[in-house]
Amino acid sequence: MCPVYYEYYSSGYRRRSWVVRWLVNAVGLLVTAAIVPGIVLKNVFTALLAAAVVGVINAFVRPIFLILTLPINLLTLGLFTFVLNGLMLLLAAVFVPGFTVSGLWAAILGAFLLSIVSSIITRVAQA
Repeated sequence: MCPVYYEYYSSGYRRRSWVVRWLVNAVGLLVTAAIVPGIVLKNVFTALLAAAVVGVINAFVRPIFLILTLPINLLTLGLFTFVLNGLMLLLAAVFVPGFTVSGLWAAILGAFLLSIVSSIITRVAQA
């Protein structure tokens, strides 16, 4: 078996990958909260909890809503996805104490910025 293949599919690599994504999203949330005025994180532990909740919501709830809103998403040429991402961020703020999002526009901007910051950090971490 090829060593690269074995390393990529081993349980240690998957666990490490999950932890790295979680930490990257937490840092992304901290950066987003520092830039967007309507998003407030109480502390670093709140950012870690919020990143975990956002990850769970994006893994389980978001696909259902993407399928349910497919017609409006097609009509808007995919731009409704930004609104949906903002709604997922608002939903995460409901479940995490110390994480507040003041409105839909702040949530949409925050979700957009979070995806950009997380992508940049992931690219830098892989280099």
